[in-house]
Parts: sequence; C-alpha cells; structure tokens
Amino acid sequence: MQIQLKRAYDKPSPQDGTRVLVDRLWPRGVSKDEAQIDVWLKEIAPSEELRKWFDHDPDKWDEFKKRYYTELNTRGNEAVDKLGDIVQKGGLTLVFAAKDERLNNAVVLKTYVEERFGER
Repeated sequence: MQIQLKRAYDKPSPQDGTRVLVDRLWPRGVSKDEAQIDVWLKEIAPSEELRKWFDHDPDKWDEFKKRYYTELNTRGNEAVDKLGDIVQKGGLTLVFAAKDERLNNAVVLKTYVEERFGER
C-alpha cells in the first residue's frame, strides 16, 4: 500500500485511491466537484495556533514537525486511526493546499502514518 501526496489544485487521477483532505480550511478556488475529496479530516490538521506560528517558514520546519507530532499523539488518535484503516484497504492520497510541496503538514502526516502503521 502506498501513501501519496497531492496538492488540491492538481487534477485527481484514478491512481489516487481514497483522497483525504488534511487541511482545516477548504482550498480556495477549488470546487468540491473538482477536488473529488472522499474524506475531509479537518481534525487531523495542525491546530490554528501551530499553523499560524509555522507560517510555512523553512527555518521553523524541524520544530514544526516536532510540535505537529505532539499534537497528533495527544489529540489526533481517532483521525489517525481512520487514515490507518484507509491505507490498510488500499491506496491513500493526502490532499493539501499549501504551495510548498516539501514543507507542509501533509508531508509530516505521511511520515507519521507510515511509522505508526508500518508502511515504509
């Protein structure tokens, strides 16, 4: 099983499997029909406080990852388990809106889910 990452602004494809939006806010300018989101897990996104603190600053990346892991460990169990169920059944694509494809919450979440459920 594979976990993919894809921006909400990229065209969905049949290879995506289950498409899960992992942002707290719906992506601007993308209709629900265009996005083809199967599940929206708002509760798995970083807290508003953490998101604002990080502000996609590359200098804060390492600390952001640590803080987001802490949030996932303390409040994200049900949503993370839901992702685990999805990935065990087949393909999973974590959908995000951030412009930076390397430094965003979906990247951290992918690693977290792989570690937790043994997907590498």
